[in-house]
Amino acid sequence: MPSSPHLTVAEVAQRSGFAPSALRYYEREGLIAATRTTGNQRRYERIVLRRLAFIRAARNVGLSLDEVRDELARLPADRAPTTADWRRISRDWRVRLNEKIAAIEALRDRLDSCIGCGCLSLKACALYNPDDLLGRQATPPGAALLPPLLRQPVGTVGAVGTVGTVGTVGTVGPISAASAVSTGTRTPA
Repeated sequence: MPSSPHLTVAEVAQRSGFAPSALRYYEREGLIAATRTTGNQRRYERIVLRRLAFIRAARNVGLSLDEVRDELARLPADRAPTTADWRRISRDWRVRLNEKIAAIEALRDRLDSCIGCGCLSLKACALYNPDDLLGRQATPPGAALLPPLLRQPVGTVGAVGTVGTVGTVGTVGPISAASAVSTGTRTPA
C-alpha cells in the first residue's frame, strides 16, 4: 500500500514514463489535475496514473488530443472514476478503434499492391488504376483503394465516413474500391 495518497511530479514521471514537462502540459490542457502544497509544489492523486495510461494508449493508436480530452472531461471530477465510468468510455471508443483497426489491416494487406495513389510504379497499377483513373474520382483524395480513414490529412479529428469493415470503403467511379480492398480483386461497379 502506498504511504502517501499524493505523488510528486518526479514520482508520477517515473511511474508513468511521461516527462515532467508533459505532465505540466497535460495539466494546462485540462487532461490531468494537481493540487499545490503550501510551497507551491504540484501533488497528484494516484488516479492520475490511470488517466496518463489512458492518454498514452489513446495517442499511440492515433486518437487526437481533442478526442482524449472530450472523453476525460466526461469522467467525474469529484471522485475517482469507477469501473462503470471506464466501461462507458471503452464502449464509446469501440467503434472508433474498430474503424482504425480495419483501416490499418487494409493498409497492411494492400501496401504491396496498387493502392490507387497515382504513382503507377507497380505492374499492378496498370490493372487496378489505369492512367490514374482513381485519382480523378477519389473523395477524399489520396490512395483511392485504401479506406477513407487513411486518406484524411494528418491531424484531422475524426474521419469522413466510417469504415466499419474493410469492405465498406465505398465505390470510386467505375471501379469498386470496396471489392478491391476486401478481396484483392477488381470488379466493375
